[in-house]
Amino acid sequence: MAAVFAGANPETYRPHALHDAERMWPETNCYVDLWIEVLNAFGTHPEAMLGFSLTQDFEGDQFTFFKVPLEDLEALYGIRTTELAIFDKVESHVATQIARGRLCLVEMDSFYMPDTRGVAYRQEHGKTTVAINRLDLENKQLDYFHNAGFFRLEGEDFDGLLQLNNGPDALPFLPYTEFAKFPEQRPDEAHLRRGAKRLLAFHFGRRPTENPVAAFAKVFPKQVEAVAERPFGFFHKYAFNTLRQLGANFELAGSHLDWLGLDGGDTARKISETAKSVQFQLARAVTRRKFDPLATALDPAIEAWDTLMADLATRID
Repeated sequence: MAAVFAGANPETYRPHALHDAERMWPETNCYVDLWIEVLNAFGTHPEAMLGFSLTQDFEGDQFTFFKVPLEDLEALYGIRTTELAIFDKVESHVATQIARGRLCLVEMDSFYMPDTRGVAYRQEHGKTTVAINRLDLENKQLDYFHNAGFFRLEGEDFDGLLQLNNGPDALPFLPYTEFAKFPEQRPDEAHLRRGAKRLLAFHFGRRPTENPVAAFAKVFPKQVEAVAERPFGFFHKYAFNTLRQLGANFELAGSHLDWLGLDGGDTARKISETAKSVQFQLARAVTRRKFDPLATALDPAIEAWDTLMADLATRID
């Protein structure tokens, strides 16, 4: 059975160190986590791609859902990614591309994904992106990268994920799909370091003009008051799109600076650590309906963001 990474086995696969359980945020968001593991399976350094983390902003109701720019993947790794048109059965398109050595990134329903057990699997329908490494239609098996690992699903989950049980009157299954074309050779580390330093300077020039953590702090207590009026499950969605995105983003930024041998990693991790701590305070505030302590909770992260950007201004060419 064809596979993009022929040697990859969900039973023996080892996630990248960026997904180590000892990190503050072992998972970030589905798209960046997926690319970390795809690059890991490709045998290269995902740390090189993380310069985009400096561009994260507060968007008024959420922090930027950070994603690696596709042009960065091509510049660093020679991987060309673009949209794949879905005009026939999804599984037919995916099988065609796998046979050509291309990896398909498909928006799927986490309701049918066993790796989300305890969160979404068979509990809640949700949109998430997977990268399909192997597709076995005859035996109804699918090996896929998702979040911080590499997994297999089969049987009823296979049918549900690909909507194979839909009746003739059902709407067509047309998920947004990208496909990645890999180069014949992996880039060497010297190329990655040169490219990563160039991209870091580029993304530093695109950083927010005002401190995004300070902008968030101004509205944070009022937002939490509103969250407290919603069913408790909404708390998790709010925390994911605010504090988790902030914290995970800057933990990755710290790892990127470490990999490049630049100072600033500890300062970036201060932002991440503060976001983690405040997430626990957020849960208590919602439960106890006491919001005043949140007014200054983000002060260490505000200071760290200013310090990080000032320091990088003296170090990035």
